[in-house]
Amino acid sequence: MSVEFLLTSLVIAATPGTGVLYTLAAGLTRGARASLVAVVGCTLGIVPHMVAAITGVAALLHTSAVAFSVLKYLGVAYLLYMAWRTLRDKGSLAVDETAPDSARKVITSGILINVLNPKLTIFFFAFLPQLVRPGDANGLLQMVELSVVFMAVTFVVFAVYGLFAAAVREQVISRPNVLAWMRRVFAGSFVALGAKLAFSSR
Repeated sequence: MSVEFLLTSLVIAATPGTGVLYTLAAGLTRGARASLVAVVGCTLGIVPHMVAAITGVAALLHTSAVAFSVLKYLGVAYLLYMAWRTLRDKGSLAVDETAPDSARKVITSGILINVLNPKLTIFFFAFLPQLVRPGDANGLLQMVELSVVFMAVTFVVFAVYGLFAAAVREQVISRPNVLAWMRRVFAGSFVALGAKLAFSSR
C-alpha cells in the first residue's frame, strides 16, 4: 500500500458529497449516535462497489452506457427522495435516535446513498487495478486489502464530519428558524447533487 493511495483515499472521502451530506444531516438533526450510525451505513454502502470491481462487474458499468445510466438515474431518484423526506422532516433524518428501528433506517439510507453512486464503482474499477502488479498471484487479496483500507479511511473521515455536526447540534436545534433553514439547505443540496449526477457522464 502506497502513500499515494492513502492520500487519494483521504481526498475522495473528505470531498463533500452525498455521504458527507447525509452524515452531517444525521449529526445535526439527531446527534452523535445517529451520525455514527449513518457513517456505518455509508461505509457498508462501499462493499457492493468493492465486490463489483473485484468480480469485474464494474467493467460492465464502464463499457455499457445503458447499465451506467440505469444506476445513475436510480441514484438521482433516491437523492430527490431524500430531499423530499428532509423537507417533510420525516424518516431516517428525524426519527428518535433511541429507537431500534431508527438505526436500521439510518443505516439503510446510508447504504443506498453509496450503492446508487455509479462513480464509486468506476473509481474502484479504474484505480484499484493500477495498484496491483499484473500476474501477481495475490492480486485479488491486495485489492481486498486496499478496499478495506479505503473503507476505514471513509469511516474515520465521515465520523469526524458527523461528530462535529453533533457537537454544534444544540446551537442549531435551539433556534427553530435556523433548523428550518438547515432542512431547506440540506434538501436543496440533495437536489443539486442529484442534478449533478443526472448530467454526469462516464
